[in-house]
Amino acid sequence: MQSRTAASRFYFPALLLLLWESFSRLGYLPPALLPAPSRVLLTWGDWIFGYDESAQDISGRWLGDALASCLRVFTGYSIAALIAVTLGVAIGWWRWVEKTIEPTIQMLRPVPPVSWIPLAIIWFGIANKPAIFLVFLGAFFPILMNTIHGVKTVNRDLLRAAAMSGARQSQLLRFVVLPAAMPSIFAGLRIGVGSAWMLTVTAEMVAVKSGLGYSLWDSYYFLRYDLVIASMISIGLLGFLTDLLVKTLMGRLLRWQHTLTVQGARS
Repeated sequence: MQSRTAASRFYFPALLLLLWESFSRLGYLPPALLPAPSRVLLTWGDWIFGYDESAQDISGRWLGDALASCLRVFTGYSIAALIAVTLGVAIGWWRWVEKTIEPTIQMLRPVPPVSWIPLAIIWFGIANKPAIFLVFLGAFFPILMNTIHGVKTVNRDLLRAAAMSGARQSQLLRFVVLPAAMPSIFAGLRIGVGSAWMLTVTAEMVAVKSGLGYSLWDSYYFLRYDLVIASMISIGLLGFLTDLLVKTLMGRLLRWQHTLTVQGARS
């Protein structure tokens, strides 16, 4: 039964690929504008392994482009997670921090991260730094807002019970607030990693000369839509894997939550 359920996840993607292949081969659009999945796969394979140079000047360079994008995502996302979780806990826990910082945060939050591109290029130049800065902005606010929400919605009965047991404020934060807020924090981390990938691709289109986003934009200029689609698939695949990594970490750290749910259902 489990194997059948797992296999059913591939039915819809397989159907889409079949329809796409059929539509492309029927010739409703020129192959250059809508390359068939088989063509995209062959080009993507050459981009990765470099066997026939159908990807032209980026043949065999996929691993380097992917690593460049992953490095920017990892760096910007890690900085955003560290600062956002710390600041979110402080805003959610201490009222004076909320009154001091949150108005500024709420004014900056609606500003689209892409609008920072001109300033990022002026401040950091054309290199990794503007891309990392934009990734940071894209991941920061989802993580921050979910952390604040998680801290503010901690069950007050838990706090009262811990305080009556003699717990100090630092102990309340460490042993009650953070564990209780962790599901919301991880929800923000998962949203943030998706935003991080979107922003690194945007930054690579305009601010750097390497990575999957740069390859996508460069391929568009040369009307290589098979490479454009291969770039999109690569970004989606890496985004899925990084989200899966965060999800796996969440499952291990929040194993206690599943245990409590099972115990509650049995009782």
